[in-house]
Amino acid sequence: MADALLKSDAAEAVEEDLPEDLEEAILELKSQRNAVLLAHYYQESEVQDLADFVGDSLALAQAAKQVDRDVIAFCGVNFMAETAKILNPKRTVVVPDLDAGCSLADGCQADDFRKFIDEHGRPPVLSYINTSAEVKALSDLICTSSNAVEMARALGEGPIIFAPDRHLARWVEQQEGTPELIIWPGTCVVHEQFSAKRLAQLKVRHPDAEVLAHPECDDAVLALSDFIASTTGIIKRAIDSPARTLIIATEDGVFHQIHRSAPDKELIQAPGMDESCACNQCPYMRLNTLEKLYLCLRDLAPEVTVPEPIRKAALRPIDRMLALS
Repeated sequence: MADALLKSDAAEAVEEDLPEDLEEAILELKSQRNAVLLAHYYQESEVQDLADFVGDSLALAQAAKQVDRDVIAFCGVNFMAETAKILNPKRTVVVPDLDAGCSLADGCQADDFRKFIDEHGRPPVLSYINTSAEVKALSDLICTSSNAVEMARALGEGPIIFAPDRHLARWVEQQEGTPELIIWPGTCVVHEQFSAKRLAQLKVRHPDAEVLAHPECDDAVLALSDFIASTTGIIKRAIDSPARTLIIATEDGVFHQIHRSAPDKELIQAPGMDESCACNQCPYMRLNTLEKLYLCLRDLAPEVTVPEPIRKAALRPIDRMLALS
């Protein structure tokens, strides 16, 4: 990741003098820069409300492909901004904070992954979008949690390599018509924290609640769930569900969009293993703030770049995914 990104001190500049009305200043800068603001569902609510488009990884990749602005300001984590740059090499892509990484991407370095592929005889490779541009460049096809099953089937009978989330991989492998997977042993720092034991106790206290879970959760949590889906799938189900109380096992940034469409629903965060921390919040996603967003639009930094050979190699599996989706 470091090789693909230009370092900047913008993330540390939040103590500078800032406009009193940050929201209005950001909107003015967006217009001046001819910029589009893309935000993931896991961002703070005030960032989501300013965005031109809010979505999950697949929807954001699709939106990035359609961009017709000079600048893309990406409020998410760095692999998402890299994907936008891969799809838009001639546009400027900036992020509020370069430290907004991802435990899955960080835990699957390209050199290690290349060795892993070689050790298993170089079978077809399906990589989750939560990976660096370098890892995408080593892949035959990219997937998101929205389309992982579909993309796995598209690669044939297998075995195929799936990286980097082992929980998502095991869930995919359990679905009908999917190939055998050779699984890289990565996990999401948020989704692996949900506690099956405490979830079971919570269900006893709320017997009429429906449990919605992301497939990056551990098998034991998924076994207690009524509905398993991507971030977008969870939001849609929460809005459409006849249940009035919902227990949700994913990052609680999704609550904002659910409340906007279904304000009468009671949303309960699935419990983590540690009661003393906000383990349900992604520490990387929450690095992006309005202050940093303003500065990145003002200074057009930090800027995300991807070396052209890596960009071209990574573009092929991403384009293939978007075509199949």
